[in-house]
Amino acid sequence: MSTRFIIHVDMDAFFASVEQHDAPTLRGRPVLVGGSSQRGVVAAASYEARVFGVRSAMPSWRARQLCPHAVFVQPRFERYREVSQHVFAVFARHTEVIEGLSLDEAYLDLTGRTTDSQHLSRIGRQLKHQIAAETGLTASVGMAHNKLVAKLASDYDKPDGLVYVAPEAVHRFMDPLPIRRLPGIGPRTAERLQAAGILTIGQLRHSSPAVLESVLGSASQSLRERAAGIDERPVQRASLRKSVSQESTFDKDISNISYLKDLIKQQSEKIARSLTARQLYARTVTIKLRSGSFSTMTRSRALPRPTAEATLIAAVATQLLESWLGWHQGQTLRLLGVGTSNLVGAHTDQAED
Repeated sequence: MSTRFIIHVDMDAFFASVEQHDAPTLRGRPVLVGGSSQRGVVAAASYEARVFGVRSAMPSWRARQLCPHAVFVQPRFERYREVSQHVFAVFARHTEVIEGLSLDEAYLDLTGRTTDSQHLSRIGRQLKHQIAAETGLTASVGMAHNKLVAKLASDYDKPDGLVYVAPEAVHRFMDPLPIRRLPGIGPRTAERLQAAGILTIGQLRHSSPAVLESVLGSASQSLRERAAGIDERPVQRASLRKSVSQESTFDKDISNISYLKDLIKQQSEKIARSLTARQLYARTVTIKLRSGSFSTMTRSRALPRPTAEATLIAAVATQLLESWLGWHQGQTLRLLGVGTSNLVGAHTDQAED
């Protein structure tokens, strides 16, 4: 396959940064976007809060323990959508091949619009400067020949990063990174790999297939390819997307139904924002559950109408969760995810008004 030129743009602490931009008194302070009640969930954390260990999807009570002086701000999703539209308008000046992952994150395919890494890097700098000039926010930009490496590059020097990884430098760049940085490796998988003495992506790449299969099972081959920086996925425009989902893996098994419902609400908000950014509507809602015994199951339900509305997605997902818990009382969960599928475009006559 001929060399591709891929850019991954990830806005820095997007929701919290918008709040700090709009309210100068919040700048330099630890800001948490989300509910502040005992049942609340953190939707986003500023970098000032992250240094205390606070992260998204964390219960608000735990975030308050880690960072007692944090400022909680209620989400303003309409404002975030408005800023996102400006950001995506910047993307569209450079290419029409844009795969929006959420309001604040996207892949751009510049293949055919640039011929060398120097030009690609100039485009990356232009993206950052234009976004900053028009929104007042910073973005981290990763550039590479495929989506996997570009995403790792954008995350490498956050915030406000600009990193290009040449094809011949992939192993030198990826090998020292901790295995947790590789997409597809969650906390539990990382624990199993670390117990086997595999701590870095390089060690994963060099491990024998037999060792990896004993640790990872059927996922060993695909993760080994990722560790080698292999990724042939194309940048997909919105019309090619088949599903949009969010999931969270817990540090400890969870059985608190109130917390799970609040998490569904947060995940549904993110899905709705992603659908809106892509101008898509969902016909089906699915929940993904992984029990404390590592059993994974899914439950799905068709929607009464195609939607990008967070409240409807959350309501259906909550009903699916309650139905499952009704048959599995006392069950604890390690993972909870919400997904939407059977997507239709915004201009279809089946979309909601």
